[in-house]
Amino acid sequence: MKKIGIVICNFNKVDKVLECIQCILENKFTDYDLYVVDNASTDGAPEAIKEKYGDKVRLIVNKENLGGSGGFNTGLRAAYKEGYEYLMCVDNDAMLDENAIGNLYEFLEEHDEVGMAASKIYHLEAPDYIQQFGQTIDFEYFCTDVPHLDMYEDGSMPDYLYVDSVAACSLMIRRSTIDKIGFMPEENFLYWDDTEWCYLCNKSGMKVASVGTSKALHAMGAKKETVNTFPTYYAWRNWINFFVKYTTEKDLDRMTDTFLNSMFQIVYEGLHNGEYNRAKTVMLAYDDAIHGITGKAGENRIFELDFNEKPFRELFESADSFYINENEHSVMAERVRILAKNLGYDIKWCEKAAVGVKEIVICDNIFDIDDLSGEKIYIDINDCILRTEDDMLDVINYNYSKRSFVFANKPVFMQKVRELRKQDA
Repeated sequence: MKKIGIVICNFNKVDKVLECIQCILENKFTDYDLYVVDNASTDGAPEAIKEKYGDKVRLIVNKENLGGSGGFNTGLRAAYKEGYEYLMCVDNDAMLDENAIGNLYEFLEEHDEVGMAASKIYHLEAPDYIQQFGQTIDFEYFCTDVPHLDMYEDGSMPDYLYVDSVAACSLMIRRSTIDKIGFMPEENFLYWDDTEWCYLCNKSGMKVASVGTSKALHAMGAKKETVNTFPTYYAWRNWINFFVKYTTEKDLDRMTDTFLNSMFQIVYEGLHNGEYNRAKTVMLAYDDAIHGITGKAGENRIFELDFNEKPFRELFESADSFYINENEHSVMAERVRILAKNLGYDIKWCEKAAVGVKEIVICDNIFDIDDLSGEKIYIDINDCILRTEDDMLDVINYNYSKRSFVFANKPVFMQKVRELRKQDA
């Protein structure tokens, strides 16, 4: 009997999953069986896996896409039945170091207090920089934080950390931990499933560890909108669901204010920019969350991105030259320059402020700006522009509109939260 049952979950990443499998097969530790669960891919992944690896992997092909949690659980349940002492989840786009598996196994063997342990994750695009070395679940601000995100690996970090949660990118769990807390929370479909699993592990009395001697590379940006609002729906719905479940009674009022303020920000930005689809998805995700709707997104929840060029065109047509005060937002500043070029404007970008040159200031949020003189143009990291009189009216009305939004929505939110918590009790 092998020690570990390793499960890769794949959906439409044929090239990545083949690389992932190869990395695992090249690990120095070999006391494992490898399961690959394909979530009804349409890119030929199952056929490619069979052709290249044959009986080196145990391939399970789902008839439909069950999401990250459903896909992993398909493999985890199959492996659990075989009796492995340890089970392991690996993302299809993770590239494991040759010692990654063995070092996780040795760590768990030496630390009885740990229920699950994960590799230290580095950026695939920048291998010397950290993507995740554990994360914190923050019940003060109702969010998660990744303390070591983008830090340079200089060898000074601890060998391991006990943490609130880790990503299921390269994660090993004891069989006995699954006996206590169950398999990955499947109702999430994807996002927040690994966070909740880790939370349940810590809650059960077993620790969660991020292990520096076990290393993996992973691509970034899976949760970023590129084509549609798919990631937004699941991130928001499951974010709300998590804190609705686990926030203490005394903090429910504060939690409600936090979510409603965040939702308002998205809605108001959409109205200001003339971009409505993201706001629609967020409000529908919220509606599903408070009505206990989980699993795969229903119809009319995910929409194409609707970037509105008009405010930027009007900006670039207002002058021939600009100075950008990056204000420590160099990425957003570069986005503005690229947008001008892509929209066909030949702008002169000055290196310093000067008389007759319009100054653009990059900021976190235009609705926090007090300067309404019109002398400077403000653009925030969410593409909102403060330039015209209408823009200024939006800024002036922001705080009152937010109070109105929270006041109108809070009673319903609080009532539905208490109903959901009664059902879960």
